[in-house]
Amino acid sequence: MSEHQGADRSTQPGLSRLGLRDFRNYAELQLKLDGRHVVLFGPNGAGKTNILEAVSFLSAGKGLRGADSGEAARHGASGGWGISADVLRGGVRQRLFMALEGAETGRFRKVVKLDGHPASHGDFADLVRVIWLTPAMDRVFGGSAGDRRRFFDRLVLAQFPAHGAAASIYERSMRERNAVLEPERRDEGWLEALEGRMADAGAAMAEFRCRAAVRLQAAIDLRVGAEFPKADVQLIGEWEGLIARGDPRHRVEEGIRQALRSSRVRDAAAGRTLRGVHRTDWKVIHRPTGAPAEECSTGQQKALLIGLILANARSLFEGDFGPDPLLLIDEGAAHLDSHRRAALYDELAALGGQAWLTGTDRELFDAFGTRAQRFLVSEGTVREI
Repeated sequence: MSEHQGADRSTQPGLSRLGLRDFRNYAELQLKLDGRHVVLFGPNGAGKTNILEAVSFLSAGKGLRGADSGEAARHGASGGWGISADVLRGGVRQRLFMALEGAETGRFRKVVKLDGHPASHGDFADLVRVIWLTPAMDRVFGGSAGDRRRFFDRLVLAQFPAHGAAASIYERSMRERNAVLEPERRDEGWLEALEGRMADAGAAMAEFRCRAAVRLQAAIDLRVGAEFPKADVQLIGEWEGLIARGDPRHRVEEGIRQALRSSRVRDAAAGRTLRGVHRTDWKVIHRPTGAPAEECSTGQQKALLIGLILANARSLFEGDFGPDPLLLIDEGAAHLDSHRRAALYDELAALGGQAWLTGTDRELFDAFGTRAQRFLVSEGTVREI
């Protein structure tokens, strides 16, 4: 009997049930899960990624597609949707519920409940941390600084959920500041208040990023195996640089505030804010060759991405600051050779927790053996195999 077969699956962390109502192409879906990793296979367009997106909605932010709430509603339905999940942590089962409701009035609102009681999305952070890798991320290294920053911020968010709230405050305040900078709307008192909010949130973001980068690099350095190469990561940002050299957060906050105040004229002329944590970049070096990730081959970049995702997951498992993560890998196995696929599944099994993977062919996951629960997805229906 294998180690997995001898384990008590009822006590393993992760989701033990996922329910969907009118979400994307699913009118109704109930998945019963036994604690193993989850494999979803089937033809393109069948709805595999929609299930991963539903799981990602349980974490902070807009989910793996970056969609607004209303976009997830099933076509032809009322416009609302529902997601429910049972999560197991420390042997205790808790029910998470999230819905977009209001079809009767046409005024939709997000409803969040924990064990049947009203809650906030942030309350889920103590129960669910989600990390994902999607095909769209394959272009992150060759994209813009914004693409790299958003990818890294997702890694930060898994470690520090408060990073999401700080980013939301910062971005909202920055949009308002850009508008108030226009001559016909200029209000010095309101600018001071907005810049104060940006400085407070920006300093928090810089600190979260620096702490996450240190943890990520430490987890990378501890990884073994050459299938997914090690990387050296570096934050390139004015304010993160101050945090990294040891400046206290309050000093960084004051620095951001002064920078914003002194650049009002220049920002007004540009029509945007030219300095701040929204300008930070994130660089990755392929350690075996010393080459920047953007200069690596497509295969090397894919292997780097998987290695980074696995390292971030490892940093969460080894840190004593949150629940074991759910790791979502959308169509990640299809572009790996059989040796790397087997290595990925072995590492996921050693990591623990619960990974969710999608692919078109069942054979892609043969090396998982009995370590994964398999579901055939076909035109909005899901059947365990």
